[in-house]
Amino acid sequence: MPLDLTVLADNNTLIDQYFLGEPGVSYHLQTDRSSVLFDTGYSGVFLTNAHRAGVDLASLDAVVLSHGHIDHTGGLDELIKLLAHQRSRGRHVRPALIAHPVTLMHKQLSDGSPSGIAVSSDVLSATFQLRPSREPVWIDDRLVFLGEIERTTAFEAQATIGLRREANGGLIEDDIPDDSALAWVGEDGIVVITACSHSGICNIVETARRVTGVKRVIDIIGGFHLLDPPEDQLRETVAFLSSLSLQSLHACHCTDLRSKIALSEAAPLKEVGSGMRLQYADCGAETGASPAR
Repeated sequence: MPLDLTVLADNNTLIDQYFLGEPGVSYHLQTDRSSVLFDTGYSGVFLTNAHRAGVDLASLDAVVLSHGHIDHTGGLDELIKLLAHQRSRGRHVRPALIAHPVTLMHKQLSDGSPSGIAVSSDVLSATFQLRPSREPVWIDDRLVFLGEIERTTAFEAQATIGLRREANGGLIEDDIPDDSALAWVGEDGIVVITACSHSGICNIVETARRVTGVKRVIDIIGGFHLLDPPEDQLRETVAFLSSLSLQSLHACHCTDLRSKIALSEAAPLKEVGSGMRLQYADCGAETGASPAR
């Protein structure tokens, strides 16, 4: 069975497709063995769009969080309400929650305002089977959570954003070590599914190749965290992605217009928006993009 990916939340919406948009990320991934929610956006928008798209989020095997920022985890409380309602009707639903351990820690901006998960660990553990991991986690035989991304490129910025609380209770500058991604393995290559790429999109791709043992990359979808990047970073990123001979590239969320224009030189750049559905055949090639109806 191919990978079926539905965009449940994105900054963008598509013409004549009446889904909601917000500055955040949420994707539903369906394989022959797993139903996976990757991030929950900023609010309950992903639930509204899932209903419109006919995606059943009460049958999830796993919820994967790319990192702890609120535009990727803000909808968790709405998902928890949905799952609680299903349990009240006698439906046993307790999906795994897979994330880097730092994802679950307190995060805040420099002014003290919260920027991370707003749900307590007690509520999370009561709702999900918690599986925090710095190491890769294979969700099924083709889909893998990459764990902590090895940061090896010299050109990808490693800026801190706000503060995070350590296990000892102290606050330190947050270099977002929890930022991670997914990879799906087809017969002819991999699809990299990222969210915000604070760890560097090139670092993420290299980690995906190392973890899967597959060098060929078919497509990359997600936010590249290229927001007014330095010229050298953008140039090196384009050069790296050009070397992959990608079939398509779905850069979105935290990827600005200037960066998208530059990235279009590296691969066929495709638009992304809430409600879009992508299917990848077993060979790994994208078989089409269509609205989720």
